[in-house]
Amino acid sequence: MRILLTGASGFIGQHLLQALLAEGHHVVCAVRKARTSNDPRLSYIHADFANDTEQSVWLARLSGIDVVINTVGIFRESGSQTFERLHTQAPRALFAACAESHEVQMVVQLSALGADRDADTRYHLSKKAADDFLASLPVRAYIVQPSLVYGSEGASARAFRTLASMPLTVRFGSAPQLVQPIHVDDLVAAIVGLLKHRLPLMPGEGTALRVPLVGPQAMPFTDYLQALRTAMGMGRQRVLPLPGLLARMAAKAGRLLPGGLLDEDALRMLDRGNAADVAMTTQLIGHPPRPVSDFIGQPGAERTRAKLGWLLPVLRYSIAAVWIITAIVSYGLYPVQASYELLARTGIPESLQPLMLYGAATFDLVLGLGILLLARRRWLWLAQLGLIGFYTVVIAIKLPEFLLHPYGPLTKNLPMLAAIWLLYELEED
Repeated sequence: MRILLTGASGFIGQHLLQALLAEGHHVVCAVRKARTSNDPRLSYIHADFANDTEQSVWLARLSGIDVVINTVGIFRESGSQTFERLHTQAPRALFAACAESHEVQMVVQLSALGADRDADTRYHLSKKAADDFLASLPVRAYIVQPSLVYGSEGASARAFRTLASMPLTVRFGSAPQLVQPIHVDDLVAAIVGLLKHRLPLMPGEGTALRVPLVGPQAMPFTDYLQALRTAMGMGRQRVLPLPGLLARMAAKAGRLLPGGLLDEDALRMLDRGNAADVAMTTQLIGHPPRPVSDFIGQPGAERTRAKLGWLLPVLRYSIAAVWIITAIVSYGLYPVQASYELLARTGIPESLQPLMLYGAATFDLVLGLGILLLARRRWLWLAQLGLIGFYTVVIAIKLPEFLLHPYGPLTKNLPMLAAIWLLYELEED
């Protein structure tokens, strides 16, 4: 079959693309940055869900298409990437075009468990709006509703492994918070299974069937973290219960953190639960889906990566604190005259001493804030290596008593340099 796949560059979309090609399908990937392909069964077209909200735009892309699979989705809004546009308006335009097309035989919509009549968050409501619209059209449709999806390279999976590797986790509120995680390979196999077997539509349900896709076992979220922790070869994790009011306050604060998973909507979805019957999943993939205990393929490597997920930020923030505190101390907490005397001993003329003192303090402050605020920091780590190295050499020569001091103010620069070099090597480009 010839399949139009939206969201092909996303986490689930990439896995699904490989599975569809392995099955011998021809795939047209609708992505924001189109490129060429050497595979005759694979092609790319430009599409932008943030702007492509007109039916006519999508209808022009459906020539020769047998099946449309929509995997576009976001968990948090950013700029023009809103729930309304990406989850509702653009999918509705796409689905209306599919219904008008004389060639599209089937539509698969990747939705989410909880996008139903009890939905009360903007994420779920935006998904439900598109699902309901698709279900009202005269086109065969499967609305796939997975629970939490695990894949080693998935952003949420990385975050959950990091949480699982920490010595302590927090339980927000007292609701059961059931989840039923499914591995991305099983999710993809189930969607491919829909193309093969085309589950019969339910009588009286029209042309669409909602298909929950879940793992074999529902469990509280903290038990999911413990299962991941056990699979990584780690012991029992302590759980700190956080009462409802404090949990809601923490969720409000979480919205302010860039890239954070916790906010008020996420807490409401967690409290509601995320579980369903596993029967359809088992039927589509031909065997029971894998349990959480089988999610971790390389325990040692995953354990190390998971620990680095929270240890590196601790290291980064501690180095930022060193620069910021050093700046504050240099601005006057340490006697200014004593600072001038040290500068004089290094050969700095009296007229330049205020400029050197406050200039260096300001530069230290800028370094500390840069560590906290900048998204790209590789050059910043190199700047710190050069600065600390320069300071160390100058002080060792001009003020040798600090080199031989029992508190080791200069020798302590060695682990500082090593830590900064580690952060430089592990920083993403």
